[in-house]
Amino acid sequence: MIRIEHLKKEYPNITPLKDVSVEIHDGDVISVIGPSGTGKSTLLRCINQLEKPTSGKIWVDDTEITDPRCDINKVRQKMGMVFQSFNLFGHKTVIENVMMAPMDLLGKSKQEAYDTGMRLLRTVGLAEKALNYPDELSGGQKQRIAIARTLAMDPDVILLDEPTSALDPTMVGEVQAVIRDLATTGKTMMIVTHEMNFAKAICNRVFFMDEGGIYEDGTPEQIFDHPQRENTRRFVQRLKVLELSIESRDYDFLGMAAQIDAYCRKNQIPKKLAGRIQLTFEEAAQTLVPALDDPRMTAVCEYSEAEETAEWVIRYAGSAGDVTKSDNDLSLAVIKGMTENIEYSWQADAELPNRLSLLVRHG
Repeated sequence: MIRIEHLKKEYPNITPLKDVSVEIHDGDVISVIGPSGTGKSTLLRCINQLEKPTSGKIWVDDTEITDPRCDINKVRQKMGMVFQSFNLFGHKTVIENVMMAPMDLLGKSKQEAYDTGMRLLRTVGLAEKALNYPDELSGGQKQRIAIARTLAMDPDVILLDEPTSALDPTMVGEVQAVIRDLATTGKTMMIVTHEMNFAKAICNRVFFMDEGGIYEDGTPEQIFDHPQRENTRRFVQRLKVLELSIESRDYDFLGMAAQIDAYCRKNQIPKKLAGRIQLTFEEAAQTLVPALDDPRMTAVCEYSEAEETAEWVIRYAGSAGDVTKSDNDLSLAVIKGMTENIEYSWQADAELPNRLSLLVRHG
């Protein structure tokens, strides 16, 4: 078991891990997902002490590996790491790459290391490449060799840091197949990946990382199908988000129009849908703001890359006021023409109790 308590890692200009506390159980296969720069790789590198945490403690079984007195090299013998960039020795053959660590660190005989190495090369489908050098292999083959080299140490824990990110798309599948088989062996595994379908298929647990830590921890079904927290939902559904805020009647109408235009361009939203996103917001704001005693309002647009759909969720202050009952017939007609569905609700305990959902027409 791995236990992490209040782990923090900071660099001069950024703190990717602010406060991480979690337990990883024996046999867990954990996919670590999240936006770039949220500390996924840093977490793995802190666990095997390639990065020294700024503060906090990590235990592997009963050993505190963050204790300066800990023999981290001994701990690493039971904790394998697979990197993005393979890290094979170019001057040694494939079988020599696999044999070297068991001989040097575990004291295995040359024959024993060779027998184990060949067995593992057969496991990853590359026994025929045993006498080749790394520069004679494809990227996918190099990564499979790197996995075999890690397995040669018979680790209890395997950490994989985006193992397919450096590969040509045609080679991703062969490496994923090896990892998928590895995930059934009972070893504890943590895999940083951007391949969501792959992550969902192989793991029993998912860490979604954001805001300096493990933002949500759950089963694949929870994280991918029923996320509990907003940032998780936006990430797994591939939502691109724009947030606008109105504080007074004299809000910067042209500035917000420019923000919406930039958002649509950045996310390559189809031109017709982009126009409807713009017009729906304009008409909704022009209908609501003049009618409110308190003009405070937030508007969030979520564009789904997967579905090519967009939805505005507008929250505003004041007493219950359903825009669909507005006497501004022209604006209301435009809004209805631009949307597939309009839903209004009242949330009495919210700071902005009126909630208006506008599903923008995309067809």
